[in-house]
Amino acid sequence: MQTRLARLYAKKDLRIETAPVAAPGPGEVLLKMAAAGICGSDLHYYQDGGFGPVRVREPMIPGHEASGTVELAGEGVTLKTGTLVAVNPSQPCGACEYCKIGMPIHCLEMRFMGSAMRLPHEQGMFREWLLVPERQCVEVGVATTPAEAACSEPLSVCLHAASRAPGIAGKKVLVTGAGPIGSLMVAVASHFAASEIVVTDLADAALARAKAMGASRMINVARGAASLSEFQAGKGYFDLVFECSAAAPAIHGAIASIRPRGTIVQVGVSGDVPIPLNAIVGKELHLHGTQRFHEEFAVAVDLISRRKIDVRPIISHNLPLDEAVTAFEIAGDRSLACKVQLTFPSA
Repeated sequence: MQTRLARLYAKKDLRIETAPVAAPGPGEVLLKMAAAGICGSDLHYYQDGGFGPVRVREPMIPGHEASGTVELAGEGVTLKTGTLVAVNPSQPCGACEYCKIGMPIHCLEMRFMGSAMRLPHEQGMFREWLLVPERQCVEVGVATTPAEAACSEPLSVCLHAASRAPGIAGKKVLVTGAGPIGSLMVAVASHFAASEIVVTDLADAALARAKAMGASRMINVARGAASLSEFQAGKGYFDLVFECSAAAPAIHGAIASIRPRGTIVQVGVSGDVPIPLNAIVGKELHLHGTQRFHEEFAVAVDLISRRKIDVRPIISHNLPLDEAVTAFEIAGDRSLACKVQLTFPSA
């Protein structure tokens, strides 16, 4: 059997190719892929050849947020043929010191699909057929669409970010950046009963989607540096910030707008950014990093399956695999797109 796939060779060099597919072995399933989202890291690989020190050093199939249906099952597999599943891209080793103490997110031998962090690179999910261990597949609800199921991975990221905060219920929350992750972060804050959710972004289209996900108020900070000034009086207003932009102005604005001893969870990723340490010290702020997820993946699938969190408002485009280059170009236009997904029509 052959599969069509999208393979990235270098910056702006994404090619549609064909490769062989093996039959599933014990504990493995062969999935007919259904939908796969373009993540911010995928976009960095395509636009810039990587992000920070992580660079594409050999041909790589991107993609780490996807859904598919079970076509063939190896020995010992319990999933039935035709079952729609969300695919967890995370593969911790289970044996290193961090896995043994219950911190698999920090696995020393982590394999994460569609990632250039390791060499050889971990190949991803932008392909028609995917062979994967059954343990990485989580069955979704019967009423769930493939597009919704493919949002399980980014929702997992946001659920883990929420776990880094000292509670959300009743808190006044600021979310900076209303891209796919920021919008899902709004939905998570709403799900956990934040009393107020203010969202900032540079684009009205992004803010409109954040409103659909549960934001109380949207502020376009492109209209002036004083956009958050009302929240900066009296040493700040917000109890909790989820910083999803990784932009220096947004980080500075968040620090100025949060109350003393408030918590900032840094969700967005970039290179080095200068921050006002004097304000962090003076306000006794708690600054938490967050990355990826573990047990949150199954929780995300359940929330999506029951539409306790409705991810549909962030899905802006879907294009077939053969139009992957066009899909990446659309995904790079924040005035036009939010979550762009590739689809894999049956032959």
